[in-house]
Amino acid sequence: MKLTILGCYAATPRTITNPTAQVLEIKNHLFLIDCGEGTQVQLRKQKIKFSKINHIFISHLHGDHFFGLVGLISTFMLLNRESDLHVYGPKGIKEIILLQLRYGNSFTGYNLYFHELTTKDPSVLFEDEKVVVSSFPLKHRVYTNGFLFQEKNKERKLNIEQLEAYSIDKLYYQKVKYGGDITLEDGSVIPNEALSFDPEVARSYAFCSDTSYDESIIPYIKGATAIYHESTFLEKEMHLAERTFHSTAKQAATIAKLAEVKALILGHFSTRYEKIEWFEEEAKTVFEPVYLADDGTVFEISNEKITVLK
Repeated sequence: MKLTILGCYAATPRTITNPTAQVLEIKNHLFLIDCGEGTQVQLRKQKIKFSKINHIFISHLHGDHFFGLVGLISTFMLLNRESDLHVYGPKGIKEIILLQLRYGNSFTGYNLYFHELTTKDPSVLFEDEKVVVSSFPLKHRVYTNGFLFQEKNKERKLNIEQLEAYSIDKLYYQKVKYGGDITLEDGSVIPNEALSFDPEVARSYAFCSDTSYDESIIPYIKGATAIYHESTFLEKEMHLAERTFHSTAKQAATIAKLAEVKALILGHFSTRYEKIEWFEEEAKTVFEPVYLADDGTVFEISNEKITVLK
């Protein structure tokens, strides 16, 4: 599981900072999460293959989270994309994007599917044999969702030494991987636990976009391997956080602690602050480990730890 931060700052793009967008690589999927202005430029800088992005998740319809979407869709067209593209986001996103394409007399040579969200209940948005992606409600000035990306339980690991000791044919290895017991020719049953090892714990990543402090999200992200939680302000600007339905770094850390997650990644920093390290310092008074989602940062997420690759 690898997370690439394309942009992590609030409100407007600057020459040295970009609004929210990130790519999660999980089980051969590349999921684009939010698509602020300049996302496709950042994709190029990070050398991420456009063609591998088939699913885009938009948390809400504030511009710093989706103004880059129509440009990316248009670029896909210019690159002669053929594979389907799925966009998940609040109701209205289809109208906004298609209106821009229509008045530009543009079209896509690939199938473009919009999955518009209106429910305030957690919902499964995407699922295959390896991954499930769900939405959950956040508390912001407009309808907003967070997203939870989960690996499905992995196959058990074969104990080759034991399998060979019992002379079990390789034809039955797949059955063992999926937890099955094996019956020998003499009728004796070898329990699966004797032939395999427990799989690694399935990893999960929660994206908590713009939101005020809201403990009601805790059941949805409980025990996640890592969460990204917005931290637009520091505690000394709590009044601004409350007025704009955003969170402070300390509040984000409190959510991480209560949810018993393994790691917290902070982002959506207001550009009023000179150093984003101040957010890390404040959050660490409540919870550790804490990481900063600065533009261009790449995280490798394992059950043991998060490794900052660059």
